[in-house]
Amino acid sequence: MIDARTVLYAVLGNPVGHSLSPVMHNRAFAHVGLNAVYVAFETADIGAALDGIRALGIGGASVTIPHKEEAVALVDRLDEEARRIGAVNTVVNRGGELTGYNTDGRGAVMALSEHLDVSGREAALIGAGGAARAIGFALAAAGARVTVFNRGEARGRALAEDLGAAFQPLARFDAARCEVLINTTPVGMAPRGGETPVDIEGLPASAVVMDIVYNPLETELLRRARRRGCTVISGVSMFVFQGALQFERWTGRRAPVGVMRQAVMDVLNKNI
Repeated sequence: MIDARTVLYAVLGNPVGHSLSPVMHNRAFAHVGLNAVYVAFETADIGAALDGIRALGIGGASVTIPHKEEAVALVDRLDEEARRIGAVNTVVNRGGELTGYNTDGRGAVMALSEHLDVSGREAALIGAGGAARAIGFALAAAGARVTVFNRGEARGRALAEDLGAAFQPLARFDAARCEVLINTTPVGMAPRGGETPVDIEGLPASAVVMDIVYNPLETELLRRARRRGCTVISGVSMFVFQGALQFERWTGRRAPVGVMRQAVMDVLNKNI
């Protein structure tokens, strides 16, 4: 029941009509019995939206494209991980003071950690955008040996330098040396659903392959990797774990990860 004591949470972005965060978080709130509701606010003005959170006493928010980088300078306090990444995807409101966090990278590592310990592993990171940056910092912190592969050399080298990682042009990707492969690019998502970001011929069956794209559930990259006998991880896992970390930041309660995953899968399976 929504009443005067209901705590409001939101996702801020443009666009957000496709977001599965409301389904996921509202199912989680209901499961643990919290008097809270999560809604989507489409906004082109992240500064005004954050002021609204302060003014209205909204408990917190997810921040998504295109506002993650801009939000860094607009919160009152910034978590060290978010500062290093240079992006905020989570805002917590405590008495009108907004603290910015980033749960994307750790969400990805948690998804991988269901299948292997990344420490000491050779991890190939495809792409050099915001998602790659967040995941790269988390992988490096977890002890992985990261190599950034990117089509644009300047951007790829800059990210690798920030991470203390190696860089290789995308054309020099060698699947045979790969233990962990993570695609952070939109290749595999419509309208490029039949494409893969790299050729995985020679990829060992022992490799773990993750794609941050979660719609479709199985991208062409994951389909080909599965055929090779590899362990594959869809973008749903990262999405759920980053959301679970947000839930715990906001509420101080342990996130019902299984319930959150099922909420997302229910929607995606309905849309197949």
